[in-house]
Amino acid sequence: MKNRKGLPKYTIPVVFLVLFEAIAITLWLLKDNIFYLMNFSYIGICLALGLMLFVAGKGYARHFVQLAIGSYMLIYLGIICHENMQIEGFWYYLFTGAFEAATIHYAVAKIFGPLVFGRGWCSYACWTTMVLDFLPYKRPMTPRHEKLGYLRYLMFVLSLTLVSSLFLMKVANMEDVMFWLFLLGNALYYISGIALAFIFKDNRAFCKYLCPVTVFLKPMSYFSLIRIHCDESKCINCKKCLRVCPMDVEVNKESRKRKNATECILCCECTKSCPTKALH
Repeated sequence: MKNRKGLPKYTIPVVFLVLFEAIAITLWLLKDNIFYLMNFSYIGICLALGLMLFVAGKGYARHFVQLAIGSYMLIYLGIICHENMQIEGFWYYLFTGAFEAATIHYAVAKIFGPLVFGRGWCSYACWTTMVLDFLPYKRPMTPRHEKLGYLRYLMFVLSLTLVSSLFLMKVANMEDVMFWLFLLGNALYYISGIALAFIFKDNRAFCKYLCPVTVFLKPMSYFSLIRIHCDESKCINCKKCLRVCPMDVEVNKESRKRKNATECILCCECTKSCPTKALH
């Protein structure tokens, strides 16, 4: 079975599986640690299965991937293995000069990965939005508050300042400190994320205004290989896509310079709502 571009139906899921297997094998061989083989193989399999479910028209496909990957990172890597997978963990490993755990995670998923799959992380793997997406405001009920977006940069600077200060003060037992920061940070993310969702009637308010990780994701996703395309010749300007987009992206335009272009999380709600199949 072929899609509109003449490619086999499950091409993209297979490509993602091969890509993550290549990363898994490369890191396993470079680091001589089988954990990386198991870790990235698991993530690749989950993504491929989720994409296959999406292609098959299953409405739960994205939530399946979110729960499979998000809970794995939060519970297994974070709580059981004591790896701080938040941005503070990235700064910690970066300052110690170790290409391990959070450093590799950020390099693959949030710094260089967005050149391929944009902000897909936000929609398919983030353990914060894994919970927030089950709240009642899947479609924004209020206009976007553009100026509040600067808060993410403040959060970014505060996280860097916090970890820098811990190193400058030569705090003892940094591994334990980072673990407790992971627990505290996640608690604050969930509390603020849920509060913002109900205040602004928007499940994704946290992503738009507070999440510091988007400082990495946004500039790289501008050049993303995988993105939502719009065939403007087929568009009838019904604006159904604009109403369902959780990130207020001007998806009825093809240009990479469309409004909020780097906010697209590839959830594909717009493609499902388009009556003329102009979006793909």
